[in-house]
Amino acid sequence: MNDWVIQLIDAGGYWGIGLLMVIENVFPPIPSELIMGIGGIRVGQGRMEMLPLLLFGTVGSTLGNVFWYLIGLKLGIQRLKPLVDRYGRWLTLRWRDVEWLDRLFERHGQKLVFIFRFMPAFRTMISLPAGLFAMGPIRFFLWTFAGALIWNIILAGAGYYLGARFEKIDDYLGPAANLTIALAVIGYLWRLYHWKDEKAVRKPGGK
Repeated sequence: MNDWVIQLIDAGGYWGIGLLMVIENVFPPIPSELIMGIGGIRVGQGRMEMLPLLLFGTVGSTLGNVFWYLIGLKLGIQRLKPLVDRYGRWLTLRWRDVEWLDRLFERHGQKLVFIFRFMPAFRTMISLPAGLFAMGPIRFFLWTFAGALIWNIILAGAGYYLGARFEKIDDYLGPAANLTIALAVIGYLWRLYHWKDEKAVRKPGGK
């Protein structure tokens, strides 16, 4: 994959960066760390400029996240009800949890979208619930763009200053992403094991 990414960046320049960042956010297995890191290396080599690199990379990242946001917006929270009623155990989700998440996004959606931009493996996932819970499109776009810009500055800056040694960063970022995913899986299995349906957790009196 690394060779393919490098070839597309060298052939497409800034447009290649932008396209790769769109793809990276639609299909998360393609690492943004590699894309923007190589872009930073090319800046250090004098083959690119930092400002257009950040612009194309951040616009591409934002557009990729908008894709998942629009899917969530199209699906909508009410269409979740039959899924939660039928598959709630396997989703480890009750309808009252959905309602709580709806209120959370209404109050703190921009903070969640911004903070998740810096979390391995979950940078893209946050866009789907942002759409599901109808976070305002302007707020979503601005906070996504801001978080993606800061993240891209970090990655491109690391590539610029570390040069060819940038690939060694994957020795740290790769395990961090794997650890995050492993903890999420463990959390899911724990919730599945301790699962109680809606009726079982209701208080006496039907509340």
